[in-house]
Amino acid sequence: MRLTRLLFLTIASTALPLLPTATCADQIRVAVASNFSETFKTIAARFEASSGHRVILSTGSTGKQYAQIRHGAPFDLFFAADSERPALLEAQGHALPGSRFTYALGKLVLWSPKPGYIDPDGAVLSDPQIRHLAVANDRLAPYGRAATEVLQARGLWNALQHRLVRGENIGQTFQFVSSGSVALGFVACSQVQRPGTAIQGSLWRVPQSLYAPIEQQAVLLRESEAARALLAFMQSETSRQTLRDACYDTPDVD
Repeated sequence: MRLTRLLFLTIASTALPLLPTATCADQIRVAVASNFSETFKTIAARFEASSGHRVILSTGSTGKQYAQIRHGAPFDLFFAADSERPALLEAQGHALPGSRFTYALGKLVLWSPKPGYIDPDGAVLSDPQIRHLAVANDRLAPYGRAATEVLQARGLWNALQHRLVRGENIGQTFQFVSSGSVALGFVACSQVQRPGTAIQGSLWRVPQSLYAPIEQQAVLLRESEAARALLAFMQSETSRQTLRDACYDTPDVD
């Protein structure tokens, strides 16, 4: 009996190194700008399926997430709605140098769920019958800053001041309009143009000449093979096509 047991242990110890090692799946904590949350969920689900890693998502305004990261929030990656905050985090030593890149170029639209309410040139903004206009907080949200620039360029900033309803981020701003609480508002194109579905309501695609480019950048906050793999997946042509389908532009690849 002892001989048989010894023989079994010998065979097992010899065969063990030949067995395939299970892949170690990691959790990746990601801070994502509100405008990008739905598109990111699609990309993250594909990444999880192909890698086995788990992505934990936290959404909010870029300004608030920047402050949280500076105060030690345990994120591995930051997908911002601008280039300013990721660059600041890199300069302040809160992000890994050389990891920052532009993943998308955002587009601003004036939108209402009511068909025919907004004309193709945005002339409705001059209508004195407009009671409220939803915009994101321009101190926290890059899309809010873009909306401010558009109103200033159109000479409407002072006239509309008392009618502005400010959302903390572009997600809350979209909710104001989609719920009917506010008749129209400046939102991200990605919030109203979803792959495979028709755009609901009416909108004005704001000309790029009226606001500074919304250059959305990502940056690595903590060294992690899994996080770097997600960054690489984001830069794949499959993910870039997903971005374009969701009404973003993508930067040229060298």
